[in-house]
Amino acid sequence: MTLNPATQDQAVYTAMRTGFRVDRAAAALPATTAGSLFTVTGKILVLGILGEVATTIQTQACTAKISADPTTGTTVDLCGTLDITADAVGTFYGITGTFATAMVGAGVAAPFPALPIAVNTGAIILTTGATNTGTVSWSLWYLPLEEGATVVAA
Repeated sequence: MTLNPATQDQAVYTAMRTGFRVDRAAAALPATTAGSLFTVTGKILVLGILGEVATTIQTQACTAKISADPTTGTTVDLCGTLDITADAVGTFYGITGTFATAMVGAGVAAPFPALPIAVNTGAIILTTGATNTGTVSWSLWYLPLEEGATVVAA
């Protein structure tokens, strides 16, 4: 098959470079519990996860972390916890790809993992340590590892 980047094949070239992108609209933080960000069907490689604060996080102690919660098996933290207390609108959240390293939160920059992370059928979840007000929008970039593997916003 020959691909023509000047025509309909542009989406294929984009996906080959950056993976497929799924966006989740800004939503309230889960209240001292885990909340699903994305639903994963099949095996995928997570290339990046980016959160952006849409409504300032309440000034009250609160930590957050992202995990993979497979349908079968044990939940795996994709990062350690980050204190998100009073984070301002526009603050980015990301993960480094080193599971023990805290989620990164910075005003205008966030990392993508140096290496992709394999995730199986289940959910990508956000767990918070307190019930805080504030909203965050999320985007996830991925590549399918098997035919039919997809990700949708939860």
